[in-house]
Amino acid sequence: MRKLFGTDGIRGQANAAPMTAETAMAVAIAAGKVLRQNHHRPRVVIGKDTRLSGYMFEPALAAGFTSIGMDVVLLGPMPTPAVAMLTRSLRADLGVMISASHNPHHDNGIKLFGADGFKLSDELEAEIERVIGDPDGRVSPDKLGRARRLEDAPGRYIEIAKATFPKGLRLDGLKVVVDCANGAAYRVAPTVLWELGADIVPIAVDPDGFNINRACGATHVEALQAAVVTHGAHVGLALDGDADRLQLVDENGRLIDGDQVLASIARVWKAEGRLRKDTVVATVMSNLGLERWCERAGIVLARAKVGDRYVLETMRELDANLGGEQSGHVILADYATTGDGLIAGLQMLATMIQSGKRASEVGHVFDPFPQLLENVRFAGAPPLDDPRIEAAIAASRDALGREGRVLIRKSGTEPLVRVMAEGPTAAAVKSAVGGIVEALLAAGGTMAGGRKASAPAPMAEAGGGANPVSGPQKRARPRGIAE
Repeated sequence: MRKLFGTDGIRGQANAAPMTAETAMAVAIAAGKVLRQNHHRPRVVIGKDTRLSGYMFEPALAAGFTSIGMDVVLLGPMPTPAVAMLTRSLRADLGVMISASHNPHHDNGIKLFGADGFKLSDELEAEIERVIGDPDGRVSPDKLGRARRLEDAPGRYIEIAKATFPKGLRLDGLKVVVDCANGAAYRVAPTVLWELGADIVPIAVDPDGFNINRACGATHVEALQAAVVTHGAHVGLALDGDADRLQLVDENGRLIDGDQVLASIARVWKAEGRLRKDTVVATVMSNLGLERWCERAGIVLARAKVGDRYVLETMRELDANLGGEQSGHVILADYATTGDGLIAGLQMLATMIQSGKRASEVGHVFDPFPQLLENVRFAGAPPLDDPRIEAAIAASRDALGREGRVLIRKSGTEPLVRVMAEGPTAAAVKSAVGGIVEALLAAGGTMAGGRKASAPAPMAEAGGGANPVSGPQKRARPRGIAE
Protein backbone atom coordinates (compact mmCIF):
# COMPACT_ATOMS: atom_id res chain seq x y z
CA MET A 1 0.00 0.00 0.00
CA ARG A 2 1.24 3.49 -0.86
CA LYS A 3 0.88 6.16 1.79
CA LEU A 4 3.18 8.86 0.47
CA PHE A 5 2.33 8.63 -3.23
CA GLY A 6 -1.09 9.56 -4.58
CA THR A 7 -2.56 9.19 -8.06
CA ASP A 8 0.00 11.64 -9.48
CA GLY A 9 3.12 11.31 -7.36
CA ILE A 10 3.62 13.07 -4.03
CA ARG A 11 1.76 16.31 -3.50
CA GLY A 12 0.99 18.71 -0.67
CA GLN A 13 1.62 22.13 0.79
CA ALA A 14 5.24 23.14 0.33
CA ASN A 15 7.41 23.10 3.47
CA ALA A 16 4.85 21.07 5.39
CA ALA A 17 4.75 17.29 5.69
CA PRO A 18 4.98 15.43 3.42
CA MET A 19 6.27 18.07 0.98
CA THR A 20 9.43 19.06 2.85
CA ALA A 21 13.05 19.26 1.72
CA GLU A 22 13.82 16.36 4.05
CA THR A 23 11.19 14.18 2.39
CA ALA A 24 12.46 15.13 -1.06
CA MET A 25 15.99 14.08 -0.16
CA ALA A 26 14.78 10.82 1.38
CA VAL A 27 12.66 10.03 -1.68
CA ALA A 28 15.62 10.75 -3.97
CA ILE A 29 17.84 8.35 -2.06
CA ALA A 30 15.18 5.64 -1.99
CA ALA A 31 14.19 6.07 -5.66
CA GLY A 32 17.81 5.96 -6.73
CA LYS A 33 18.39 2.73 -4.84
CA VAL A 34 15.30 1.11 -6.35
CA LEU A 35 15.72 2.25 -9.95
CA ARG A 36 19.41 2.78 -10.70
CA GLN A 37 21.22 0.30 -12.93
CA ASN A 38 24.52 -1.18 -11.82
CA HIS A 39 26.17 -1.58 -15.21
CA HIS A 40 26.80 2.11 -15.86
CA ARG A 41 27.13 5.46 -14.14
CA PRO A 42 23.51 6.14 -13.06
CA ARG A 43 21.87 9.38 -14.16
CA VAL A 44 18.71 11.28 -13.18
CA VAL A 45 16.97 14.18 -14.95
CA ILE A 46 15.21 16.83 -12.83
CA GLY A 47 12.77 19.44 -14.13
CA LYS A 48 10.43 21.82 -12.33
CA ASP A 49 7.69 24.36 -12.88
CA THR A 50 7.80 28.00 -11.76
CA ARG A 51 6.75 27.75 -8.10
CA LEU A 52 8.96 29.52 -5.58
CA SER A 53 9.33 26.29 -3.60
CA GLY A 54 10.99 24.66 -6.60
CA TYR A 55 14.18 26.41 -5.52
CA MET A 56 14.00 24.40 -2.28
CA PHE A 57 13.12 21.01 -3.70
CA GLU A 58 15.52 21.00 -6.66
CA PRO A 59 18.73 21.10 -4.56
CA ALA A 60 17.25 18.72 -1.97
CA LEU A 61 16.59 16.12 -4.64
CA ALA A 62 19.99 16.72 -6.22
CA ALA A 63 21.68 16.21 -2.85
CA GLY A 64 19.87 12.93 -2.30
CA PHE A 65 20.72 11.56 -5.73
CA THR A 66 24.37 12.61 -5.68
CA SER A 67 24.78 11.08 -2.21
CA ILE A 68 24.16 7.62 -3.66
CA GLY A 69 26.38 8.16 -6.68
CA MET A 70 23.92 9.32 -9.32
CA ASP A 71 24.76 12.10 -11.75
CA VAL A 72 22.09 14.79 -11.95
CA VAL A 73 20.98 16.74 -15.01
CA LEU A 74 19.03 19.89 -14.10
CA LEU A 75 16.59 21.14 -16.73
CA GLY A 76 15.11 24.15 -14.93
CA PRO A 77 11.49 25.13 -15.71
CA MET A 78 10.20 22.60 -18.24
CA PRO A 79 6.85 20.90 -18.96
CA THR A 80 6.25 17.51 -17.41
CA PRO A 81 6.13 15.78 -20.84
CA ALA A 82 9.48 17.36 -21.69
CA VAL A 83 11.02 15.78 -18.60
CA ALA A 84 9.66 12.39 -19.65
CA MET A 85 11.01 12.83 -23.19
CA LEU A 86 14.45 13.98 -22.07
CA THR A 87 14.71 11.15 -19.56
CA ARG A 88 14.60 8.76 -22.50
CA SER A 89 16.68 10.93 -24.81
CA LEU A 90 19.49 11.28 -22.27
CA ARG A 91 19.42 7.56 -21.45
CA ALA A 92 18.77 8.39 -17.82
CA ASP A 93 17.69 5.86 -15.22
CA LEU A 94 15.11 8.16 -13.70
CA GLY A 95 13.22 11.39 -14.40
CA VAL A 96 11.81 13.74 -11.76
CA MET A 97 9.31 16.57 -12.20
CA ILE A 98 8.84 19.03 -9.34
CA SER A 99 5.28 20.29 -9.78
CA ALA A 100 1.81 20.31 -8.28
CA SER A 101 0.31 20.62 -11.77
CA HIS A 102 -2.88 22.74 -11.63
CA ASN A 103 -2.70 23.43 -7.88
CA PRO A 104 -1.93 26.93 -6.51
CA HIS A 105 1.63 28.09 -5.83
CA HIS A 106 1.72 27.11 -2.17
CA ASP A 107 1.48 23.42 -3.12
CA ASN A 108 4.15 21.37 -4.80
CA GLY A 109 4.77 17.78 -5.76
CA ILE A 110 7.20 15.18 -7.04
CA LYS A 111 6.47 13.01 -10.08
CA LEU A 112 8.81 10.15 -11.01
CA PHE A 113 9.46 8.63 -14.44
CA GLY A 114 11.33 5.45 -15.30
CA ALA A 115 14.06 5.13 -17.88
CA ASP A 116 11.37 4.46 -20.51
CA GLY A 117 9.75 7.85 -19.85
CA PHE A 118 6.61 6.36 -18.31
CA LYS A 119 5.35 7.24 -14.85
CA LEU A 120 6.25 4.65 -12.26
CA SER A 121 3.78 1.90 -11.42
CA ASP A 122 1.97 1.72 -8.09
CA GLU A 123 4.18 -1.24 -7.20
CA LEU A 124 7.43 0.65 -7.78
CA GLU A 125 6.18 3.64 -5.81
CA ALA A 126 5.29 1.30 -2.94
CA GLU A 127 8.79 -0.18 -3.08
CA ILE A 128 10.34 3.31 -2.92
CA GLU A 129 8.26 4.06 0.15
CA ARG A 130 9.39 0.79 1.73
CA VAL A 131 13.10 1.63 1.51
CA ILE A 132 12.85 5.27 2.63
CA GLY A 133 15.07 5.70 5.66
CA ASP A 134 17.26 2.69 4.89
CA PRO A 135 20.83 3.96 5.45
CA ASP A 136 22.42 1.51 3.01
CA GLY A 137 23.39 2.78 -0.42
CA ARG A 138 25.31 5.99 0.29
CA VAL A 139 28.62 5.93 -1.52
CA SER A 140 32.14 6.88 -0.49
CA PRO A 141 33.27 10.49 -1.11
CA ASP A 142 35.17 9.57 -4.26
CA LYS A 143 32.04 8.07 -5.84
CA LEU A 144 29.60 10.92 -5.25
CA GLY A 145 27.54 12.02 -8.22
CA ARG A 146 27.85 15.32 -10.08
CA ALA A 147 25.17 17.84 -11.02
CA ARG A 148 25.06 20.05 -14.10
CA ARG A 149 22.51 22.13 -15.96
CA LEU A 150 21.43 21.26 -19.48
CA GLU A 151 21.38 24.72 -21.00
CA ASP A 152 19.72 23.70 -24.28
CA ALA A 153 16.90 21.67 -22.69
CA PRO A 154 14.14 24.06 -23.92
CA GLY A 155 15.47 23.94 -27.47
CA ARG A 156 15.47 20.14 -27.46
CA TYR A 157 11.83 19.96 -26.41
CA ILE A 158 10.83 22.68 -28.87
CA GLU A 159 12.22 20.63 -31.75
CA ILE A 160 10.55 17.45 -30.48
CA ALA A 161 7.18 19.21 -30.26
CA LYS A 162 7.49 20.77 -33.72
CA ALA A 163 8.34 17.38 -35.20
CA THR A 164 4.87 16.10 -34.24
CA PHE A 165 3.26 18.69 -36.52
CA PRO A 166 2.58 17.43 -40.09
CA LYS A 167 5.55 17.98 -42.37
CA GLY A 168 5.18 20.82 -44.82
CA LEU A 169 2.29 22.36 -42.86
CA ARG A 170 2.45 25.78 -41.24
CA LEU A 171 0.21 27.90 -39.05
CA ASP A 172 0.44 31.02 -41.21
CA GLY A 173 -2.74 33.08 -40.99
CA LEU A 174 -3.91 31.47 -37.76
CA LYS A 175 -4.27 33.82 -34.79
CA VAL A 176 -3.79 31.88 -31.57
CA VAL A 177 -4.06 33.02 -27.96
CA VAL A 178 -1.91 30.79 -25.76
CA ASP A 179 -2.34 30.83 -21.98
CA CYS A 180 0.71 29.31 -20.28
CA ALA A 181 -0.66 29.54 -16.71
CA ASN A 182 2.52 31.38 -15.64
CA GLY A 183 3.91 27.88 -15.51
CA ALA A 184 6.50 25.54 -16.94
CA ALA A 185 5.69 26.18 -20.61
CA TYR A 186 5.82 29.97 -20.44
CA ARG A 187 8.67 30.10 -22.96
CA VAL A 188 8.54 26.87 -24.95
CA ALA A 189 4.84 26.91 -25.92
CA PRO A 190 4.81 30.42 -27.46
CA THR A 191 8.10 29.62 -29.21
CA VAL A 192 6.75 26.47 -30.85
CA LEU A 193 3.64 28.22 -32.13
CA TRP A 194 5.60 31.25 -33.34
CA GLU A 195 8.18 29.15 -35.17
CA LEU A 196 5.39 27.24 -36.92
CA GLY A 197 4.07 30.54 -38.26
CA ALA A 198 1.13 31.41 -36.01
CA ASP A 199 0.23 34.97 -35.12
CA ILE A 200 0.24 34.51 -31.37
CA VAL A 201 -1.07 36.39 -28.38
CA PRO A 202 0.66 34.96 -25.29
CA ILE A 203 -0.92 35.49 -21.88
CA ALA A 204 0.12 34.34 -18.39
CA VAL A 205 3.79 34.19 -19.43
CA ASP A 206 5.25 36.25 -16.57
CA PRO A 207 5.84 33.83 -13.69
CA ASP A 208 6.93 35.31 -10.37
CA GLY A 209 6.90 32.18 -8.21
CA PHE A 210 3.43 32.92 -6.85
CA ASN A 211 1.09 33.41 -9.81
CA ILE A 212 1.19 29.94 -11.35
CA ASN A 213 -2.40 28.85 -12.17
CA ARG A 214 -3.77 32.02 -10.54
CA ALA A 215 -6.90 32.97 -12.53
CA CYS A 216 -5.30 31.53 -15.64
CA GLY A 217 -4.44 28.28 -17.36
CA ALA A 218 -6.43 25.14 -18.11
CA THR A 219 -8.39 25.23 -14.85
CA HIS A 220 -9.33 28.92 -15.11
CA VAL A 221 -10.16 29.56 -18.76
CA GLU A 222 -12.11 32.79 -18.29
CA ALA A 223 -9.05 34.94 -19.07
CA LEU A 224 -8.42 32.95 -22.25
CA GLN A 225 -12.05 33.19 -23.33
CA ALA A 226 -11.99 36.96 -22.92
CA ALA A 227 -8.66 37.30 -24.75
CA VAL A 228 -9.85 35.25 -27.73
CA VAL A 229 -12.88 37.48 -28.11
CA THR A 230 -10.95 40.72 -27.54
CA HIS A 231 -8.22 39.88 -30.04
CA GLY A 232 -10.51 38.30 -32.62
CA ALA A 233 -8.43 35.11 -32.52
CA HIS A 234 -9.28 31.91 -34.34
CA VAL A 235 -8.59 29.71 -31.29
CA GLY A 236 -7.21 29.75 -27.77
CA LEU A 237 -5.03 27.16 -26.04
CA ALA A 238 -4.75 26.93 -22.26
CA LEU A 239 -2.11 24.81 -20.54
CA ASP A 240 -1.86 24.12 -16.83
CA GLY A 241 1.10 24.72 -14.54
CA ASP A 242 3.19 21.81 -15.79
CA ALA A 243 1.71 21.82 -19.33
CA ASP A 244 0.49 18.23 -19.38
CA ARG A 245 -3.12 19.42 -19.69
CA LEU A 246 -4.94 21.31 -22.47
CA GLN A 247 -8.21 23.19 -22.74
CA LEU A 248 -9.24 24.89 -26.00
CA VAL A 249 -11.48 27.87 -26.63
CA ASP A 250 -13.12 28.37 -30.01
CA GLU A 251 -13.39 31.62 -31.99
CA ASN A 252 -16.55 32.56 -30.07
CA GLY A 253 -14.94 32.15 -26.65
CA ARG A 254 -16.62 28.80 -25.96
CA LEU A 255 -14.79 25.99 -24.19
CA ILE A 256 -13.74 22.81 -26.00
CA ASP A 257 -13.05 20.24 -23.29
CA GLY A 258 -10.88 17.14 -23.29
CA ASP A 259 -13.69 14.83 -24.38
CA GLN A 260 -14.26 16.85 -27.55
CA VAL A 261 -10.50 16.96 -28.21
CA LEU A 262 -10.33 13.18 -27.92
CA ALA A 263 -13.24 12.76 -30.33
CA SER A 264 -11.80 15.25 -32.81
CA ILE A 265 -8.41 13.57 -32.93
CA ALA A 266 -10.00 10.10 -32.99
CA ARG A 267 -12.16 11.06 -35.98
CA VAL A 268 -9.15 12.24 -37.98
CA TRP A 269 -6.90 9.36 -36.99
CA LYS A 270 -9.54 6.74 -37.76
CA ALA A 271 -10.11 8.24 -41.22
CA GLU A 272 -6.35 8.17 -41.83
CA GLY A 273 -5.97 4.62 -40.51
CA ARG A 274 -3.85 5.83 -37.59
CA LEU A 275 -6.17 4.98 -34.70
CA ARG A 276 -4.63 1.82 -33.34
CA LYS A 277 -7.15 -0.96 -32.65
CA ASP A 278 -9.91 1.61 -33.37
CA THR A 279 -9.83 2.26 -29.63
CA VAL A 280 -9.90 5.36 -27.46
CA VAL A 281 -9.24 5.23 -23.72
CA ALA A 282 -11.11 7.73 -21.54
CA THR A 283 -12.02 7.74 -17.85
CA VAL A 284 -15.13 7.15 -15.80
CA MET A 285 -15.61 10.94 -15.81
CA SER A 286 -15.90 11.26 -19.59
CA ASN A 287 -19.27 12.31 -20.93
CA LEU A 288 -21.86 9.79 -22.08
CA GLY A 289 -22.07 11.78 -25.29
CA LEU A 290 -18.51 10.70 -26.14
CA GLU A 291 -19.40 7.08 -25.49
CA ARG A 292 -22.47 7.21 -27.75
CA TRP A 293 -20.53 9.00 -30.51
CA CYS A 294 -17.82 6.33 -30.41
CA GLU A 295 -20.43 3.63 -30.80
CA ARG A 296 -21.78 5.30 -33.93
CA ALA A 297 -18.29 5.87 -35.32
CA GLY A 298 -17.21 2.26 -34.91
CA ILE A 299 -14.72 3.14 -32.18
CA VAL A 300 -14.28 1.21 -28.95
CA LEU A 301 -14.31 3.47 -25.88
CA ALA A 302 -12.52 1.91 -22.92
CA ARG A 303 -12.85 3.60 -19.53
CA ALA A 304 -10.06 3.77 -16.96
CA LYS A 305 -9.85 5.11 -13.43
CA VAL A 306 -9.37 8.86 -13.11
CA GLY A 307 -5.73 9.86 -13.50
CA ASP A 308 -3.64 10.04 -16.64
CA ARG A 309 -1.35 7.32 -15.29
CA TYR A 310 -4.30 4.89 -15.26
CA VAL A 311 -5.39 6.01 -18.72
CA LEU A 312 -1.90 5.24 -19.96
CA GLU A 313 -1.81 1.85 -18.24
CA THR A 314 -5.06 0.92 -19.98
CA MET A 315 -3.73 2.23 -23.30
CA ARG A 316 -0.66 0.00 -22.97
CA GLU A 317 -2.79 -3.00 -22.04
CA LEU A 318 -5.04 -2.49 -25.09
CA ASP A 319 -2.25 -1.33 -27.44
CA ALA A 320 -4.15 1.94 -28.00
CA ASN A 321 -2.40 5.13 -29.08
CA LEU A 322 -5.02 7.71 -28.04
CA GLY A 323 -6.45 8.37 -24.61
CA GLY A 324 -7.17 11.11 -22.14
CA GLU A 325 -9.40 12.82 -19.65
CA GLN A 326 -12.21 15.32 -19.86
CA SER A 327 -10.03 17.65 -17.78
CA GLY A 328 -7.61 17.99 -20.69
CA HIS A 329 -4.95 15.35 -20.22
CA VAL A 330 -4.56 13.96 -23.75
CA ILE A 331 -2.04 11.18 -24.33
CA LEU A 332 -0.81 10.66 -27.88
CA ALA A 333 1.28 7.53 -27.53
CA ASP A 334 2.82 7.92 -30.99
CA TYR A 335 4.58 11.03 -29.68
CA ALA A 336 4.70 11.04 -25.88
CA THR A 337 4.62 8.81 -22.80
CA THR A 338 2.39 11.14 -20.79
CA GLY A 339 -0.16 13.88 -21.38
CA ASP A 340 1.22 16.79 -23.40
CA GLY A 341 -1.01 19.84 -23.72
CA LEU A 342 1.08 21.53 -26.38
CA ILE A 343 1.35 18.52 -28.67
CA ALA A 344 -2.38 17.81 -28.32
CA GLY A 345 -3.04 21.44 -29.21
CA LEU A 346 -0.85 21.15 -32.30
CA GLN A 347 -2.95 18.20 -33.50
CA MET A 348 -6.10 20.32 -33.22
CA LEU A 349 -4.48 23.26 -35.03
CA ALA A 350 -3.32 20.95 -37.80
CA THR A 351 -6.90 19.73 -38.25
CA MET A 352 -8.13 23.31 -38.52
CA ILE A 353 -5.54 24.16 -41.19
CA GLN A 354 -6.00 20.96 -43.20
CA SER A 355 -9.81 21.08 -43.14
CA GLY A 356 -10.19 24.86 -43.44
CA LYS A 357 -12.76 24.66 -40.64
CA ARG A 358 -13.22 26.88 -37.62
CA ALA A 359 -12.34 25.76 -34.11
CA SER A 360 -16.04 25.65 -33.27
CA GLU A 361 -16.53 23.06 -36.03
CA VAL A 362 -13.41 21.01 -35.39
CA GLY A 363 -14.02 21.01 -31.63
CA HIS A 364 -17.69 20.05 -31.64
CA VAL A 365 -17.90 16.39 -32.58
CA PHE A 366 -20.79 15.28 -30.37
CA ASP A 367 -23.57 16.81 -28.29
CA PRO A 368 -22.67 16.22 -24.63
CA PHE A 369 -25.16 15.01 -22.07
CA PRO A 370 -25.89 17.61 -19.38
CA GLN A 371 -23.26 17.01 -16.74
CA LEU A 372 -22.50 18.63 -13.39
CA LEU A 373 -19.55 18.22 -11.05
CA GLU A 374 -19.45 19.57 -7.49
CA ASN A 375 -16.57 19.28 -5.01
CA VAL A 376 -17.01 18.91 -1.25
CA ARG A 377 -14.02 19.37 1.03
CA PHE A 378 -13.36 17.34 4.18
CA ALA A 379 -10.80 18.03 6.89
CA GLY A 380 -10.36 14.31 7.53
CA ALA A 381 -11.41 11.11 5.83
CA PRO A 382 -14.76 11.58 4.05
CA PRO A 383 -17.49 9.40 5.61
CA LEU A 384 -18.75 7.86 2.39
CA ASP A 385 -20.15 4.89 4.31
CA ASP A 386 -22.48 7.20 6.26
CA PRO A 387 -26.02 5.81 5.78
CA ARG A 388 -27.35 9.29 4.91
CA ILE A 389 -24.82 9.61 2.09
CA GLU A 390 -25.41 6.09 0.83
CA ALA A 391 -29.16 6.74 0.77
CA ALA A 392 -28.72 10.02 -1.13
CA ILE A 393 -26.52 8.30 -3.74
CA ALA A 394 -29.05 5.50 -4.20
CA ALA A 395 -31.91 7.97 -4.56
CA SER A 396 -30.07 9.99 -7.20
CA ARG A 397 -29.20 6.87 -9.20
CA ASP A 398 -32.78 5.68 -9.08
CA ALA A 399 -34.03 9.09 -10.24
CA LEU A 400 -31.75 9.15 -13.30
CA GLY A 401 -32.25 5.49 -14.16
CA ARG A 402 -30.70 4.18 -17.37
CA GLU A 403 -30.72 7.61 -18.98
CA GLY A 404 -27.93 8.88 -16.76
CA ARG A 405 -25.34 8.00 -14.19
CA VAL A 406 -23.85 9.15 -10.89
CA LEU A 407 -20.18 8.97 -9.95
CA ILE A 408 -18.75 9.61 -6.47
CA ARG A 409 -14.98 9.56 -5.98
CA LYS A 410 -12.34 10.82 -3.61
CA SER A 411 -9.73 13.03 -5.23
CA GLY A 412 -6.25 11.55 -5.35
CA THR A 413 -4.57 14.95 -5.15
CA GLU A 414 -6.78 17.06 -2.85
CA PRO A 415 -8.96 16.42 0.27
CA LEU A 416 -12.12 16.47 -1.81
CA VAL A 417 -15.07 14.28 -2.64
CA ARG A 418 -16.14 14.80 -6.24
CA VAL A 419 -19.82 14.33 -7.05
CA MET A 420 -20.67 14.01 -10.74
CA ALA A 421 -23.92 13.21 -12.49
CA GLU A 422 -25.14 13.33 -16.06
CA GLY A 423 -28.52 12.65 -17.53
CA PRO A 424 -31.20 13.66 -20.02
CA THR A 425 -31.86 17.15 -18.64
CA ALA A 426 -29.90 19.77 -16.73
CA ALA A 427 -32.65 19.94 -14.10
CA ALA A 428 -32.47 16.19 -13.43
CA VAL A 429 -28.68 16.34 -13.14
CA LYS A 430 -28.77 19.33 -10.80
CA SER A 431 -31.28 17.57 -8.56
CA ALA A 432 -29.21 14.37 -8.49
CA VAL A 433 -26.00 16.16 -7.53
CA GLY A 434 -27.74 18.48 -5.08
CA GLY A 435 -29.17 15.64 -3.02
CA ILE A 436 -25.79 13.99 -2.58
CA VAL A 437 -24.00 17.27 -1.83
CA GLU A 438 -26.54 18.12 0.87
CA ALA A 439 -25.87 14.76 2.53
CA LEU A 440 -22.10 15.33 2.38
CA LEU A 441 -22.47 18.79 3.92
CA ALA A 442 -24.64 17.36 6.68
CA ALA A 443 -21.83 14.88 7.39
CA GLY A 444 -19.31 17.67 7.96
CA GLY A 445 -18.14 18.65 4.50
CA THR A 446 -17.78 22.17 3.13
CA MET A 447 -18.32 23.41 -0.41
CA ALA A 448 -15.15 23.65 -2.46
CA GLY A 449 -16.73 25.03 -5.63
CA GLY A 450 -18.07 23.19 -8.63
CA ARG A 451 -17.95 23.38 -12.35
CA LYS A 452 -20.10 22.41 -15.29
CA ALA A 453 -18.07 20.25 -17.58
CA SER A 454 -20.14 20.28 -20.73
CA ALA A 455 -21.98 23.55 -21.25
CA PRO A 456 -19.98 26.75 -20.63
CA ALA A 457 -21.88 30.01 -20.76
CA PRO A 458 -22.14 31.38 -24.28
CA MET A 459 -20.07 34.42 -25.13
CA ALA A 460 -20.38 37.12 -27.74
CA GLU A 461 -19.22 36.41 -31.25
CA ALA A 462 -15.58 37.39 -31.55
CA GLY A 463 -15.15 38.40 -35.14
CA GLY A 464 -12.39 35.77 -35.18
CA GLY A 465 -14.50 33.26 -36.99
CA ALA A 466 -13.00 33.86 -40.40
CA ASN A 467 -11.52 31.00 -42.33
CA PRO A 468 -8.48 30.04 -40.24
CA VAL A 469 -6.14 29.98 -43.20
CA SER A 470 -6.54 33.68 -43.82
CA GLY A 471 -5.81 36.76 -41.75
CA PRO A 472 -2.95 38.99 -40.59
CA GLN A 473 0.54 37.66 -40.05
CA LYS A 474 2.53 39.45 -37.37
CA ARG A 475 5.94 37.92 -37.05
CA ALA A 476 7.48 40.05 -34.33
CA ARG A 477 8.87 37.86 -31.58
CA PRO A 478 6.16 37.97 -28.87
CA ARG A 479 6.44 38.18 -25.14
CA GLY A 480 7.18 34.81 -23.57
CA ILE A 481 9.70 33.79 -26.21
CA ALA A 482 13.35 33.91 -25.30
CA GLU A 483 15.57 35.95 -27.56
